[in-house]
Amino acid sequence: MALVSIRNLSRIFDVSKPWLNRIIERRPKSQLTAVSDVSFEIEKNTVYALVGESGSGKSTIGKMLVGLLAPSAGAVEIRGVDLSREADAQKVEEVRSEIQMIFQDPFASLNPRWRVRDIIAEPVAARGGETNGLAERLLEQVGLSARDAGKFPHQFSGGQRQRICIARALASQPKLIVCDEPTSALDVSVQAQVLNLMSDLKDDLGLTYLFISHDLTVVQHMADQIGVLYLGRLVEEAGPQELFGNPKHPYTQMLLAAAPQLDAFGRDVAPPAGEIPDPINPPSGCAYHPRCPLAEQVCREKRPELRTFDGARVACHIATTDETARS
Repeated sequence: MALVSIRNLSRIFDVSKPWLNRIIERRPKSQLTAVSDVSFEIEKNTVYALVGESGSGKSTIGKMLVGLLAPSAGAVEIRGVDLSREADAQKVEEVRSEIQMIFQDPFASLNPRWRVRDIIAEPVAARGGETNGLAERLLEQVGLSARDAGKFPHQFSGGQRQRICIARALASQPKLIVCDEPTSALDVSVQAQVLNLMSDLKDDLGLTYLFISHDLTVVQHMADQIGVLYLGRLVEEAGPQELFGNPKHPYTQMLLAAAPQLDAFGRDVAPPAGEIPDPINPPSGCAYHPRCPLAEQVCREKRPELRTFDGARVACHIATTDETARS
């Protein structure tokens, strides 16, 4: 059984103006659909990556997974427990204790007034656990010195702060860690060190990651399974070899074509066409059809369902290989 099962997950935000303004201006309520009917599973001891442009709903899914946001519809099940509907509060609390999150900006997620020792031990101290020597041990585990436990966050570099965030995430011995752009604020050389550390910890401690990123190079290195999001919808899901070697969805093909490549210096690549549509007023049918060079009338009228196609799950009426798209 999968460790995490996300079924028909949706999240809608009310972005309406205040009631009196709407009455005066005679405007209806405005709702923004950040996540729309997303379903996928994360197997134990694997890395599932979510990729997509800014505004595609990646971070919103991560926040619903850890309980920072409640789903508008659908379910998030971890070890078979639906966190938003389970009546047994003790069972929900037990599952929640096994989930941690690593945020994008390490400095913003660390309390500047606390010493590192207190920051790392906080998840355990909040539940009344034993914290003596915990921070020192975890600091050494993530490649820092035990002496750093008495310092403040501003005394560290960006990469070191992210290691502190990883140590804090490990403190409560989690089974699942949601990594929300954990290396995007770091230098390239430091990114590699942090990613290698996370990969080693996954193997040593039996961790499971939901890895959220816009960097396709990082995703190819880390992920066992990749989900591609567009305007809150899951449009393609495949393993890294299949996704990078033979992308099916035109949006995935566009992302890969636009990504930097070390062996393609001087290549002539057309820039991505168009912008992400307004999520308050999304297009009918397939959300990608206004930007898709292959769109047909059915794409404008009917939303495609995820279907298994040549080793991947694809939400496209005209699922193609890259070679077909180029011809």
